[in-house]
Amino acid sequence: MDVQANVAANAKEIRKKKRLTLEEASRLTGVSRSMLSAIENGEVNPTISVIWKIADGYKVKFSALLEDRQQAYHIIREKEIQTVSEDDGRYINYPVFPFDDRRLFETYRIRIEPGGNLEAKPHMPGTEEYITVFAGQVCITAGEESVDLAEGDSIHFLADVPHAYRNTGRRVVWLSMLLYYRPL
Repeated sequence: MDVQANVAANAKEIRKKKRLTLEEASRLTGVSRSMLSAIENGEVNPTISVIWKIADGYKVKFSALLEDRQQAYHIIREKEIQTVSEDDGRYINYPVFPFDDRRLFETYRIRIEPGGNLEAKPHMPGTEEYITVFAGQVCITAGEESVDLAEGDSIHFLADVPHAYRNTGRRVVWLSMLLYYRPL
């Protein structure tokens, strides 16, 4: 990993996405305009302290400045995924591509054991969910509406209302979930 090149490209990309001049970025980060310019041009290898100042000023994760955003692909191995569960382990969430500041979505693989369910609180205003069922039968409720879905069915709904997922069959439910966050 070429840290200097990654920080250069990422710092510049983030600043431009935020529509900041170097002068404005300097005020936000506490890093001089000339140092920011040198970092963005790959002329200097910034210290950890300087990278933290930039991350804090831009309100991004430290790793957002270090990662290689030019990778052609990224493989996620199931054994690497840290699962999250509810309902005594009958609802298991596999966060495959969690949200980050470069994209407006996150994806999950969901496993719901027979009888398992999850009642979710509303997400941020404008959040949408896209779900496809790959195995089993599930009832999805969004607001006042409930829909029964079977293997192969898909649904899209606004998820800024209370919503729920319930396995209504005798088999394990497997579904894919994409959450899309509209830009504010």
